[in-house]
Amino acid sequence: MTFIVGENCIKCKYTDCVEVCPVDCFYEGPNFLVIHPDECIDCALCEPECPAEAIFSEDELPDNQQVYLELNAELAEVWPNITEKKDSLPDAEEWDGVKDKLQYLER
Repeated sequence: MTFIVGENCIKCKYTDCVEVCPVDCFYEGPNFLVIHPDECIDCALCEPECPAEAIFSEDELPDNQQVYLELNAELAEVWPNITEKKDSLPDAEEWDGVKDKLQYLER
């Protein structure tokens, strides 16, 4: 099983989760983070660290966010690994909680 970064991370990209990951399985895109499913050890340390509550256990991923399971796997193969906390995006607070953000995902 793995953890999944879901929709609410888009345009927020808080990186608090990256700092606690013992296996460095986070990958960074322009406005979104993903978890590599083959590297995640299901430790659950990242989930409570996300200020946007955008990280889910695979078996608790909401039905309307199932597309993120595939997106995490796909984008983790092409985006660079991130291992240290960075500043969130400048307008992250404004985007936190906005619905239907998939259209804003930058690859």
